[in-house]
Amino acid sequence: MTTTASPYTVRTAHTADLTPTELHAIRALLDESFDGDFSDEDFEHGLGGMHALVQDDAGRFVAHGAVIMRRVRHRERWLRAGYVEAVGVLPDVRRTGLGGRVMAELERVIDRAYDAGMLSASDEGAALYAARGWQVWGGRVCALGPEGVVRLAEEEGSTWVRAALTPSLDPAFELVFDWRDGDVL
Repeated sequence: MTTTASPYTVRTAHTADLTPTELHAIRALLDESFDGDFSDEDFEHGLGGMHALVQDDAGRFVAHGAVIMRRVRHRERWLRAGYVEAVGVLPDVRRTGLGGRVMAELERVIDRAYDAGMLSASDEGAALYAARGWQVWGGRVCALGPEGVVRLAEEEGSTWVRAALTPSLDPAFELVFDWRDGDVL
């Protein structure tokens, strides 16, 4: 899907449909957006799902986000969660609505394809998610690791859920995420 609102074009594409050149440009955008604090594992976590890409009229990627599938156990049920990753906007175009345009595309995918929407927000990104109706998860956050369920107390307070999809989520019950290399969330 592609939409244009001059001078920006927004499109969605699966990782499999991105060229190596595009993936390299996305990685460079994220490195600049995160001021060099975006690891190889962070990039890897954003691959394998749908990407929302914003390009300016010169073809430069200026904003990006991805939604990938994560398995999350809640109340003895494993959910298919659309997990938002790698949301970044270049510094010279921040506060122009591009982050919102990225999130609108990712939310469209989440709402149509997943049981729940979730993400882990930085302090800088929290305002964007709050303004779009996402809510901080008020319960425990855990991961199913090689040694069993491990509590991730440092993720409590920065894990957000998409309120529109989550009326049945109860913070009295923990979220248990699937394990992955690097930072689990």
